[in-house]
Amino acid sequence: MDDDVVVAGGGPVGLMVACELRLGGARVVVLERRTEVDPTIKGGAITTPSAEALYRRGMLPELAAIQQQSLDRFHAFMRERNGGDGGGAAAGRGLGFVGHFAGIMLRADLVDRTEPGLGDAGPAADVALVAQQDIERLLGARAAELGVDVRRGVEVTGFDADDEGVTVLTGHGPVRAGWLVGCDGGRSTVRKLAGFAFPGTDPEITCHQAIVEMSGAEDLAVGWAATDTGVYAYGPMPGRVVTVEFDGPPSDRSAPVTAADLQARLRRVSGVDVTITEVRSATRFTDHARQAAEYRRGRVLLAGDAAHVHSAFGSQGLSLGLGDAMNLGWKLAAVVAGRAPEGLLDTYTSERHPVGARILDWTRSQVAAMRPDPRSRALRAIVADLADTVAGTTYLTAQLNSAGVRYRLPGEHPLTGRSAPDLELADGSRLADHLHGGRALLLDLAEDAEVRALATGYADRVDTLTVGCTSRPELAAVLVRPDGFTAWAADIGAREAAWRAGLAEALEQWLGTPGGPPRELAGRRQDGHRAAG
Repeated sequence: MDDDVVVAGGGPVGLMVACELRLGGARVVVLERRTEVDPTIKGGAITTPSAEALYRRGMLPELAAIQQQSLDRFHAFMRERNGGDGGGAAAGRGLGFVGHFAGIMLRADLVDRTEPGLGDAGPAADVALVAQQDIERLLGARAAELGVDVRRGVEVTGFDADDEGVTVLTGHGPVRAGWLVGCDGGRSTVRKLAGFAFPGTDPEITCHQAIVEMSGAEDLAVGWAATDTGVYAYGPMPGRVVTVEFDGPPSDRSAPVTAADLQARLRRVSGVDVTITEVRSATRFTDHARQAAEYRRGRVLLAGDAAHVHSAFGSQGLSLGLGDAMNLGWKLAAVVAGRAPEGLLDTYTSERHPVGARILDWTRSQVAAMRPDPRSRALRAIVADLADTVAGTTYLTAQLNSAGVRYRLPGEHPLTGRSAPDLELADGSRLADHLHGGRALLLDLAEDAEVRALATGYADRVDTLTVGCTSRPELAAVLVRPDGFTAWAADIGAREAAWRAGLAEALEQWLGTPGGPPRELAGRRQDGHRAAG
């Protein structure tokens, strides 16, 4: 077998899965039907979990440079609007907002950063204005550095799965591998052919996002605005417009978006007689919201939009997909290498499916608050009032950034099951600096030789670091999984015998038996599946 894993789809999620697999030692090939990065306008911002994932793999400097270019474009846009003022006071602190809920802007100065998950992401929390295409290019370069075989212009048309592996069919001939991961988007061929159930809710809106040249835009409100006929947005980049209309889904989603159509829709929603003279890039989308009932069927797995689709409000789709990739990559690599049993893969669905379900409901609730009917507008006014308070903005920001995500892992420590805080360490480094290689990390923060001894049998799977912690001096030790989530933690002064036993159990649960074969986790093996098209 030439490859361990085939990844169908070379967008950001597929490339992230591939990079994580390579860090874990797997041989991986990515099959992408497009010959180059799709230039069509997509999400122009990311939430903290996306920035955090890339930060943990050493890509924060590149993200910061890309964001600076976006901020420069924003300031140019504001200078054009304000007659030379590049954004006023907001220019000095980015945009002054942390995101939006249903087009209701969330002010950065109203966020209580002492809330769990909102003040411990380190410098990753300062990155937001990064477009999806930039993420794809960044991950494409990283995949090349890691030796991932990315084949563009190759479309998956079917597959044949058996007990030993998967034969993936393409127009360029078959590719044989042990596993297939479908990262091929919301209309996923892999998902359909594998027979994954995909329940959810049908769309009720039509949205357009575009970069245009236009005149008469002086009377358009900058940012998001709700009107009697829908919702629209203008900015934060020159020529960028969004329209949201509640007239049902489009009759033909594949039809080209024309200047005349965009102009009519923007006039109808905004009430401003703009004239659109050129469409540089445009797309349409709906609030179609569906999720695969499971993320694994035998040797076929799903990640990203192939596993869940929803509207783009809140910019959470990419973060959700990259979170899938971080969770799945190290686990599948461990199974491929024989370091873990197949049962480990069942924790992929059990951990990530609830996160996806929560975000689908989050986007549905935003549509409810955008409807132009009187009842919905009354609801929107109440949400806007709440978003003008510290408690309200903090809650909404936490949900937007998945700060409440906590996997159900053994252990009672408040950090267990949560994304690990970016601890400041006594040697001047931060926790994320030690996660670049994609391995588990055991932090011995109290110079405890017995803690380090427990990890001696895992030298090929976990890095151990003895160092003090300046930001959380109460911590004695922390075990961080390769995806950056806390597998186990203990405070100084806790009952040593009990927490050392907990560490031993966590090491074995996630990293296998020291010096021996991996322990079979609780979980069912799943039958193979055959599909072709």
